[in-house]
Amino acid sequence: MKHGLTQIMILILDIGKTNKKCFVFDEDYRIVYEKSTQLAETTDEDSEPCEDLELLEHWVLTSVREILRDQRFQIRAINVTTYGASFVHLDAEGQPLTPLYNYLKPFPDDLRKQFFDTYGAESKIALETASPILGNLNSGLQLYWLKHRKPLIFRQIK
Repeated sequence: MKHGLTQIMILILDIGKTNKKCFVFDEDYRIVYEKSTQLAETTDEDSEPCEDLELLEHWVLTSVREILRDQRFQIRAINVTTYGASFVHLDAEGQPLTPLYNYLKPFPDDLRKQFFDTYGAESKIALETASPILGNLNSGLQLYWLKHRKPLIFRQIK
């Protein structure tokens, strides 16, 4: 859809584990702008590598502001994609309670056993949920881990 001489453009933020990319597509789905960066990781409370939320938030906001200020682009929509089981648990005020845990973070064997002893065999659960059992790559298991290993934080999640 063309509106006079102005094209409708879409800003895409593709937040990958390794690369963070910013794209602008025109209305014919051609890439008219592309920028990629890599951000340094930090560690979570268990000294496991994880996304640096402050750095990521800064990159997102800076990228969006830069594109919205650029007179070449008339952005009409923004889409964000992320990798793996990527989410941050927020409190009642919308503030992060946890790091953006890395899906490669080892899932405790004892907790895995407890889960399947409670809810059924791995194959049964995988079939019923259409979700393979891949430790922290499964966001449900991340929540289960938080509930049982960090109950004070879990109760604050909104």
